[in-house]
Amino acid sequence: MSTFQAPKGTYDLTPPDSAKFLAVREAISAPLRDSGYGYIETPGFEDVELFARGVGESTDIVTKEMYTLTTKGGAELALRPEGTASVLRAALEANLHKAGNLPVKLWYSGSYYRYERPQKGRYRHFSQVGAEAIGTEDPVLDAELIILADQAYRSLGLRQFRILLNSLGDKECRPVYREALQTFLRDLDLDEETRRRIEINPLRVLDDKRPDVQKQLTDAPKLRDYLCDACKAYHEEVRALLTAAGVVYEDDEKLVRGLDYYTRTTFEFVHDGLGSQSAVGGGGRYDGLSEMIGGPALPSVGWALGVDRTVLALEAEGVELDIPATTSVYAVPLGEEARRALFAVVTELRRAGIAADFAFGGRGLKGAMKSANRSGARFTLVAGERDLAEGVVQLKDMESGEQSAVPLAEVVAELTTRLG
Repeated sequence: MSTFQAPKGTYDLTPPDSAKFLAVREAISAPLRDSGYGYIETPGFEDVELFARGVGESTDIVTKEMYTLTTKGGAELALRPEGTASVLRAALEANLHKAGNLPVKLWYSGSYYRYERPQKGRYRHFSQVGAEAIGTEDPVLDAELIILADQAYRSLGLRQFRILLNSLGDKECRPVYREALQTFLRDLDLDEETRRRIEINPLRVLDDKRPDVQKQLTDAPKLRDYLCDACKAYHEEVRALLTAAGVVYEDDEKLVRGLDYYTRTTFEFVHDGLGSQSAVGGGGRYDGLSEMIGGPALPSVGWALGVDRTVLALEAEGVELDIPATTSVYAVPLGEEARRALFAVVTELRRAGIAADFAFGGRGLKGAMKSANRSGARFTLVAGERDLAEGVVQLKDMESGEQSAVPLAEVVAELTTRLG
């Protein structure tokens, strides 16, 4: 065993389990690619200030969970704890919003880092697929993103997830609610840190999961009672569009999410099979974030879905993904001459777009056939000296067990036909 291990709270992805993660990423990104979202990739670290301003100084992410470092040149950097601020920064820097085609629709996939207490479903390094639609204020866009996430999960076979939906209001109506909430919260029996949060971002107190805090929040003022007419109409339109699309959701007036930049629509995908870490993804509208990080007014909406959490949700439901074998043809040479001849066939098969592998290391027939079985290959090619003397190879169908001699010169064409 190696003397080194993965850092605490992280994980390695190794075959065959890694195939599940790839399949989940593919399933989540497929509806996005079909809906006008282009791929974007950003660095694994950014200026600390980008997250302090964008995510929010009072959030746990910024105050407790960011991995920060100082470069030799004295710059303060942070490993990215989430994707939205980075993607928006990159879009602004590349002037994508000036190309005249709003919204700018982007999707991304990568690793994110938060210094959290490790537990099942919560890691210090985690994988997400995200989507952002930048530069347009339109309830249809909010609905589109929720519908695409719902579609992705259903395409994977997930059924026991719920969509929680809320509106956080905007800069017109939220300040009034904020004041009413602060007045209510200041009278509660709360610890010093929570009292400090009341003054910076009181909505985050509603997100506190501790039972003794939740008990005291029963009579807290409801945000929906303070929404202005424009926010109410906007939220009703999002709800109506989801209903018309057959997407089931639950209204959750306490849903605020853990980031400061959200406005109006906010939503979360939860799975009850995951215990306390029930959120598998979520997002919302963030109309003021661009201005917070020094850009122009660009109303936007987006989400991020956890790949590792989604894999756990699939396991909780007992959903087995139909992952095709990575190898279609496995070549087993018997002897030096056969090694050269079959390796040439394997190379030709690969050039023809057929996934082919080879029994390396000069193993005997029995051991090589075990490897062929394990590879999941549909066909096996076996050749020894006698076969080559006759100008043929033995082609075995691993499903039916049928074996036939095929001329060496015709084996690539034969396999191309059989594999369609």
